[in-house]
Amino acid sequence: MSCLFLLLTLLMRSVAPVTGFSNGKVSVACEDMVPQHGYQPRPDPPPYNITVDKSTFSPGDNITVSLQVASIKPTFFKGFLMEARDAGTLDSSAVGFFMLTDPHESRLLQCGHTQGSGVSHRSSTKKTCIKAVWKSPQEPPLSVQFLATVVHEYKVYWVRIPGPVVSLRGGGTAAPFTDSPSLTTSSSAPPTLFTSVGCGHSKTCLRDPVGCHPDSDPHCFFLSFTTDEAGQSVMFELSGPAEGYVSAALSLDKWMGNDDVYLCVNDGGRVTISAAHVSGRTHPELATQDNLWGQSWRLADGVIQCRFHRNIILSNRFTLNQSYYLFMANGSSHHSLIHRHDYQPLISTNQQLITGPPVDLTGSRSPLLIKFHGVLMLTAWMWTVSTAVIIARHYKYFWLHTTLLGKRPWFQFHRTMMVLAVVLTCVAFSLPFIYRRGWSKRAGVHAYIGCTVMALSVIQPIMATLRPVPDSPRRIIFSWLHLGAGSVTHILAMVCVFLGVAQQALLLPSPWSPAVLTGWVLWIMFTDLLLLIHTYTLRNTGNDDNDDKEHMLCPHTERGQQREIPQLKNVVFIVFMIGNTGFLSAFIKAIASL
Repeated sequence: MSCLFLLLTLLMRSVAPVTGFSNGKVSVACEDMVPQHGYQPRPDPPPYNITVDKSTFSPGDNITVSLQVASIKPTFFKGFLMEARDAGTLDSSAVGFFMLTDPHESRLLQCGHTQGSGVSHRSSTKKTCIKAVWKSPQEPPLSVQFLATVVHEYKVYWVRIPGPVVSLRGGGTAAPFTDSPSLTTSSSAPPTLFTSVGCGHSKTCLRDPVGCHPDSDPHCFFLSFTTDEAGQSVMFELSGPAEGYVSAALSLDKWMGNDDVYLCVNDGGRVTISAAHVSGRTHPELATQDNLWGQSWRLADGVIQCRFHRNIILSNRFTLNQSYYLFMANGSSHHSLIHRHDYQPLISTNQQLITGPPVDLTGSRSPLLIKFHGVLMLTAWMWTVSTAVIIARHYKYFWLHTTLLGKRPWFQFHRTMMVLAVVLTCVAFSLPFIYRRGWSKRAGVHAYIGCTVMALSVIQPIMATLRPVPDSPRRIIFSWLHLGAGSVTHILAMVCVFLGVAQQALLLPSPWSPAVLTGWVLWIMFTDLLLLIHTYTLRNTGNDDNDDKEHMLCPHTERGQQREIPQLKNVVFIVFMIGNTGFLSAFIKAIASL
């Protein structure tokens, strides 16, 4: 029996201690902040972050520190250990001490010589946010950084997650950015996720899509700003999905150029926040002086978030006690060098006083002139030209004994609608040149086909004016040239419309817009085919091999056609017009919503 007891004793002594502390009494881990779980910590970016409510402090000041989930995906943590250390020597002992805000969820530890210099969990319940108040010592270091070890599950934990650096007032500058790929700050960290709560009440916001929520929608572009209580500075928050950068700008008009720009650029897993100036449509020129403070940022799930402060009045920047249009843009970057934005910038509908009352702003990525360009072109070619072509092809023999201003009704309708289409096309054609102030190199094939359509649209009425008289032998040549040029113009215009709805400045929803355009083309083809079949059927009615019988039935057949044509063709024409108007209305509504 004694031998068995001795053997068990030796085996127990030979096993290394592997312990877990679900009650949070982890003082043994204070020095290196590593849980004694017997497993390696996770090397990937942690889904948690630390935030503070102040960026600077004085001896004896209180700072509220929060540890929380920093991922859009739902997650939690069961255990944690948080300390504050000298940012210059992070291997030194903890400084200051904590005061609990929720004793049921957290407990104080003695890490080093000071009671309460660490704070940990009280139980292993699932948590998403923990807060504590840190009190600065009477003789603090120049800068302090908060660190946290977080346990998700027993085998899954992250060690010494770097948090924000806070600086002693009058004692120097804050420590530089640390190398956390998920969260890095120079003064304070942003909240877990930017939120739209308070938009229009406590802060001014600009969002795309309208009413989106950056805390739950990873596709939400979000800009907000708030003036501090002293009225000396403004805090900006900027968030959006981007691989390279998100940016905001203040502008006196809706044209790019002479703008105050603020860039949040993904630079190899960290975000650089800087101010710049744009002169014309050129690359932003970075400011030589760093006038932004309280900077913080986050990269999570393809979303860039950044926060910064700047004083309302600066000698080399736009003053913030004036009204400006707000721009938001995003794009790619390479080695901190930004490229042209991926999409048309979001521009606020109206100017906004930066230090004025909070407003929930609206904006658009499509300039008003480009919207009018789209509406006018669609009206000209989707509705006017299509209707005029149907009238000329299938309704020439309506009202044979009626004239309108000395001409047959079909001709007057056709000519009037074609002239209207040319006028609409000319006006619409000029609008992009007015907006771009010249030729756009990025419009692609759409611009070249559009110029061709414009030229043919002008040639057609000139050709019609010079047409020969009906009895002229050259009339047949004119008829074929007029038909051929008109058909080519109509087809090219359709192609141009398909390309136009995918232009950056008028980016209609996809695949909705190509599908509706395809439906419109099929609608025209179906109507044209139906009328052709009807006309062919009527022409063969009453034909017979017996010439005498055909001669006798001919008058009756013509009268029958005169009765049948108005009845059926009128119905087809009315239905065609209703359908065409429906397609046009759908696109006008879509453009108005951009």
